[in-house]
Amino acid sequence: MRSLNLTRADAAQRADLIDVDSYEVEIDLTDGAGGPGVERFRSRTVVRFTARAGAETFIDLRDAVIRSAVLNGREMFPAGEGKNYDDDDGLILTGLQDSNELVVDADLAYTTTGEGLHRMVDPADGEVYLYSQFETADAKRVFACFDQPDLKATYTLTVTAPENWVVVANTPAEESPAEGGGVVHRFAPTEIMSTYLVALIAGPYHVAEDAYTDEHGTIPLRLLCRASLAPFLDAERLFAETKEGFGFYHREFGRPYAFGKYDQIFVPEFNAGAMENSGAVTFLEDYVFRSRVTGYRYERRNETLLHEMAHMWFGNLVTMRWWDDLWLNESFATFASVLAQVDATQYTDAWTTFANVEKSWAYRQDQLPSTHPVAADMTDLETVEANFDGITYAKGASVLKQLVAYVGREPFLAGLRAYFTEHAFGNAQFDDLLGALEKSSGRDLSGWADQWLRTTGINPISVEVATSGTEDDDADSTITELTVVQGPATPGAGELRTHRIGVGLYSRDASGALIRTARTELDISGDRTIVPDLAGQPVPDLVLPNDDDLTYCSVRLDERSTATVLDSLEDISDSLARTLSWSALWEMTRSARLPARRFVEVVSRAAPREPHIGVVQRVLSQAQTALARYADPDWAAATGWKTFSRAMLEAARAAEPGSDHQLAFLTALCACPIGPDQCRVLETILDAGADEAGLPGLTIDADLRWTVLTALVAAGAEDADRIDAELAADDTAGGAQRAASARAARPTIEAKEEAEQLLLSTGPAAPSNAIVRATLLGIDLPGHEHLLTGIAERYLDSVTELWTARPGDLSQTVADGLFPAWAVDAETVSRFESVIADESRPSAFRRILAEQNADMVRALAARACDAAVAD
Repeated sequence: MRSLNLTRADAAQRADLIDVDSYEVEIDLTDGAGGPGVERFRSRTVVRFTARAGAETFIDLRDAVIRSAVLNGREMFPAGEGKNYDDDDGLILTGLQDSNELVVDADLAYTTTGEGLHRMVDPADGEVYLYSQFETADAKRVFACFDQPDLKATYTLTVTAPENWVVVANTPAEESPAEGGGVVHRFAPTEIMSTYLVALIAGPYHVAEDAYTDEHGTIPLRLLCRASLAPFLDAERLFAETKEGFGFYHREFGRPYAFGKYDQIFVPEFNAGAMENSGAVTFLEDYVFRSRVTGYRYERRNETLLHEMAHMWFGNLVTMRWWDDLWLNESFATFASVLAQVDATQYTDAWTTFANVEKSWAYRQDQLPSTHPVAADMTDLETVEANFDGITYAKGASVLKQLVAYVGREPFLAGLRAYFTEHAFGNAQFDDLLGALEKSSGRDLSGWADQWLRTTGINPISVEVATSGTEDDDADSTITELTVVQGPATPGAGELRTHRIGVGLYSRDASGALIRTARTELDISGDRTIVPDLAGQPVPDLVLPNDDDLTYCSVRLDERSTATVLDSLEDISDSLARTLSWSALWEMTRSARLPARRFVEVVSRAAPREPHIGVVQRVLSQAQTALARYADPDWAAATGWKTFSRAMLEAARAAEPGSDHQLAFLTALCACPIGPDQCRVLETILDAGADEAGLPGLTIDADLRWTVLTALVAAGAEDADRIDAELAADDTAGGAQRAASARAARPTIEAKEEAEQLLLSTGPAAPSNAIVRATLLGIDLPGHEHLLTGIAERYLDSVTELWTARPGDLSQTVADGLFPAWAVDAETVSRFESVIADESRPSAFRRILAEQNADMVRALAARACDAAVAD
């Protein structure tokens, strides 16, 4: 039996032995408002469950000091026998009866790693804030439980907390004074749900209230954030978007929200974007924008809001039996959120952002050695935690979009409604959903599922165009035959899949814009499919396979189309078509089929004319990756970065004053190595204002000041004293994180080693997860590679030691962020190959190394491609 790394086999065996009825959990947080030395809280759990008489099993518990454990009236730790147990095996339960009651009274540990019950002290006012994070299996850090998704139960929480605290759980609470001071919050019993969806949030949170009402009744709504962030909480907008989401899901899912009230809490130092706790969703508090952000950030926040709301049906109402179907949970929520954005919000071009962001993430992940089928084989919890990745979220959502195109939207939604009705408050598997969709659509989907869910890789899709013209003169020629060519999902092998695909033809109109002149949609399944509907059409400037982005594939443009995109991408009138063209160029760059400098040239020229701000910010980031990793380093240092940074400053000055584009281009400039001229501009912004710097309308707020200052620090133009002064003016949690990034950005070996030691710290003085992530952002900066030789040499020993001392999400974050990706050479690749093959090392660590090594191999090929341009 293994509790910490629960296997699928052990979980199935336990589920076969027991059924859980209820949990009653009492938690005492009255000491939680104390200073930094507070480490534990008291948790008393009564769990009632049935079992096979005489059976033996285990209940999960982690980092506990057990006061007592009583099973069916029998003390499990009589006096003199100690109260120890094994974290790895949990608490062993023997001699079970048909009906059982277990009472566990224990002191459990707060964390600063974003797992279990996270505790944070706000530097702005000294107040303490708590929140829980239990997915995948960290409920056992807060109460004794059978911590797996198919052992559902009801939960009744009673929480004692300081008087000025707001306490939130999955249900409403009644409050009364506690005998020893403080307030007792008695929460109503929950609906039947899984342990990972239980929530506890506590502290002096600011609260805003509203309600959503329709024909199904009224849902009380609340928004919560730290008191020091309350002035920045845009409650009116968030409530409006929440109501749009409920309206869409009630209409399309055909079943009202099942969990009563709906709280959305923005919590500090969160490891992810959000978590779908039933009725008490937690969000990364970076979504409370304390400074000006672009519309793209609002769009992405809205996607996250709708993603978590979709989980209330898909995941919370109907829950996967085991984590094999994690992909379906996350993929569905991602797909549904974009569908809701397009249909019910102002973000009507959200599929453009999906193609730009999610697809790019999926394509990268699917080309790594760690790729896996969408429906992965989740043998244990370590495997699950490693697979919260671009396959599980983005490829899976892309596949669902393809499925909807294949069966039709209405049959898809009809099958979904039947699935919710049949499995409400229970557990289900993908086959249950597939059966419902087959019934509603009339299609046999078994072959589709095998092709798309149980294989890996991306099919390259291209076109061959035969024309009536000659090679020298095709001005008036027509298409005689257009053929869609599908390559194998894995080079030299792999699956040829069935795709529902669009093919679009784009030509210039009288104004010079590239507009769609013809389009057809068809199913393809083999390696070659003739498209009869496009025969006879005038030869276009651009043929776009996968027009409208219906399927998941790698678009390979033909020679004529590539030339058009390289020279005139900004002239494509349709937002999604333009984004697909950007994506095609980026994939060409990553696969060493386009010199990196050519991609950077296109971005520098075309990004200022790109109206979609999300696309702008994405391609600017890609251009910087191209310069740092894929371009010939000599050219990048001598020419590439200087040319690009000048282009960013020119674009910022040419942009509309106060616009999102102005902010995006200036932010991109600050992520470049900058010279004396740019330093003077940035110093002027800090000391004299935007107008004096030639950037009228630019809002100089706290976060932009940090962005500008960090760029100056990285260039050696400002020092630690200026960082300290800025932090004194912004003595907040956000300021502390930005200061950590700036300190790590100082261009000295000593500063980099100081940051390294901070990252590797353990024990009570170890930094929080938020400071760790912020510090990593400042270490590996372009132009600082020569300062990082020692960190690269120590990397394996350092990370191995940290992995032992602070296992979990934090050690993985450091292992990934501190990997010497800046040392792009064959020697680095060779150095890590033997470590990757060493099965005595943790599998999650070896996966990180394998992914980083694969990226380095890709970078070496791309650099060779780029260097060849100069030969």
